[in-house]
Amino acid sequence: MSEKYRAQAQDLDVTVWVGKSGIEAVRDELDDQLANRELVKVKFLRSARGGTSTDELAADLAEMVDAELIETRGNTGVYHR
Repeated sequence: MSEKYRAQAQDLDVTVWVGKSGIEAVRDELDDQLANRELVKVKFLRSARGGTSTDELAADLAEMVDAELIETRGNTGVYHR
């Protein structure tokens, strides 16, 4: 199943950006977008990462919004609910 989503994710545009305010600042926005779409792509800017990896931040954000993290690639994550 996630292979199907990975293929779809390649054509997705980023619609949520995580900046220096962190993942808490985008939790509600991601939650709203997941209510209306199958997949959402999130970009983690350098200012959001600090000393934390993109994988860690992406997993934490997935847990916050009760979504599945389909993949992380570079500084982006793809979510499904």
